[in-house]
Amino acid sequence: MIMSAGAHAGALPPPAPAERGTTVADLTEETLRAILRRLAPADLLRAALACHRWRRAASRALPRAPPLLGYFFHPLNPAEPPPSPTSDKTHHPAVFVPLDAASPLLSLKLNPNAARGLSIQDVHLGLVLLVHHPRPQSLLPRILAVDPASSRRVLLPPPPRGALPGDRWSGGRSVIGVAVLSRAHPSRLSFDAVCITVDGDLPRAWVATVRDGDCAWRALPRAEGVIVDFDPWWFEARCVHAAGNIYWHICNSSRLLQLDPRTLEFSFMPVPAVLGDHHNKYRVGEMPEDGRLCMASILEDDDLQIWVRGKARCSDRGWLMEREMCITKVLDTVPGLPKDPMSRVICTWLSDVDYAHTGKVFIKTWGYGRYSFHMETGKLERLAMEDGKEYGDPMYAYTLAWPPEFLAPQDELSG
Repeated sequence: MIMSAGAHAGALPPPAPAERGTTVADLTEETLRAILRRLAPADLLRAALACHRWRRAASRALPRAPPLLGYFFHPLNPAEPPPSPTSDKTHHPAVFVPLDAASPLLSLKLNPNAARGLSIQDVHLGLVLLVHHPRPQSLLPRILAVDPASSRRVLLPPPPRGALPGDRWSGGRSVIGVAVLSRAHPSRLSFDAVCITVDGDLPRAWVATVRDGDCAWRALPRAEGVIVDFDPWWFEARCVHAAGNIYWHICNSSRLLQLDPRTLEFSFMPVPAVLGDHHNKYRVGEMPEDGRLCMASILEDDDLQIWVRGKARCSDRGWLMEREMCITKVLDTVPGLPKDPMSRVICTWLSDVDYAHTGKVFIKTWGYGRYSFHMETGKLERLAMEDGKEYGDPMYAYTLAWPPEFLAPQDELSG
């Protein structure tokens, strides 16, 4: 049957093909990386698990610095104001306080008896090093290394007797502390650690090489020319990683002990005369914006000073004043803190520069609490736990081993 043309006069035209909308798959590599760079580190790692393309883009969008997850420390019982003792000597097991609600709640996962007898000595490259507390200063220690992110751990035995043939310093040796030197793999227990001793009057490095749980020790020669002409008891046991080197503070001294982790060479680092020669409490660290080596201190008149290494005619032993601020009004907000200058100097001191580049310094007081101070915003924040204990000193910033294994270039993992 043949229909006339008029039979189609009322028919609807065929629908136009639907336009295809833009999807995530249409994003260019550059646009995708720009989006991923805006994510918080935890969200970036989650996005990297979506597919191979996103993992590849995420590996190119990783921040240079590892994300801060929180802080490890040994809590302290609140101290009473002067003239009571400055602190309670009770040793509490180490705890972890996450940075915020989105951060994982990590733990060293030690049984209570073991936790009470161990003290944190270093936190670096995703590893926590602990030794027995208290420990004899003359005995080379066992070291417990824990990776809280993966719950892996390994107990390093002390160096064997054969590590130093003809050891004639064993009776007069002083153990200063232990530190992480490097990590060969971001998720395995493959790393190098060091134990620092003073043998006679010269420092020595004992290096532990750990590969998947197996440990081998070697004793390096004593550092000739770096003479410890004071009682080694004045060394602080914990170290500070800053600007590529490792430092040990020395109480009431105008210098620090410095170790280059690449060459394992010791030297003394001078302190600005205005700090070291007047027995001011100073702390070494890094500038938050660029990682330069810095030194911070709270002087008389509530003057917070930040010094950086630099060469200039007006330098003080190779240090230049980078920043100076009066924090009198800030400290006036601390309940009960004395306002007269002499009492305030006795009761207030700077305890740390935040290792995590947050722009904060930590302030400790004698009987009036523990605080963080943000140098840019001027915000002073009380650091106390829910059970009333104070955040301990020192506070160890914990960051992941970086970059994560599944995002790290293969040449980095095999290097």
